[in-house]
Amino acid sequence: MPIIENKKPKADLRRGYRVRLEIGLVLALLILLVLFNVHLNYKNSKNFTAPKQETVQMKKVRETKIHKKPPPPPAPKVPVAVPNDAVINDKPIGLNSELNMNQPMKMPPPPPKEKKQKKQKQSVFVVVENMPKLKGGMKALQANVKYPELARKAGIEGTVYVQFVVNKKGVPTNIHVVRGIGGGCDQAAINAIKKARFTPGMQRGRPVSVRMSIPVRFQLQNQ
Repeated sequence: MPIIENKKPKADLRRGYRVRLEIGLVLALLILLVLFNVHLNYKNSKNFTAPKQETVQMKKVRETKIHKKPPPPPAPKVPVAVPNDAVINDKPIGLNSELNMNQPMKMPPPPPKEKKQKKQKQSVFVVVENMPKLKGGMKALQANVKYPELARKAGIEGTVYVQFVVNKKGVPTNIHVVRGIGGGCDQAAINAIKKARFTPGMQRGRPVSVRMSIPVRFQLQNQ
């Protein structure tokens, strides 16, 4: 049979465990109570107050304006000294202080006569109350047109636009071709306008010069 040895009482760690545990808990509670009491008393005995903050008033700072100084005035010119040795030759002035009342006074010549201004050119109208009318109509004008032989042989046909001014007497003046077709037709149209006569244009009951334009046709007859 195996031999069982008894443990020594000092080596048994479980002996008195509960007692020591309870004692430790009581001591811990007592320490906590003491600490709480000391903290409360210390807090009540002393009042911690925050120091008052000083209020600082800031004054508005005005901006300094920089004024530009005007430029200094120019220095005065130094006067130039004139030498005293200069000799001034005085020329005698011939004045006749004697006045003879019996002698006739010489009058200045009269101013030259102004040249008569040229008569202003008569104004030419484009549109008037009563426009000039061709006497006999366009048939009479076309009857005065002579077809040039050169244009007939070349087979030139078309319309020549002629511009002119009908004066106060109804006579065409300043005749010129605005658009022509050549072959002698332009000159033939001018000659036909020269032979034409118009009733003068009227503006406010008075005859006036009027600018006009008329087409002159050149057309070959079918053979």
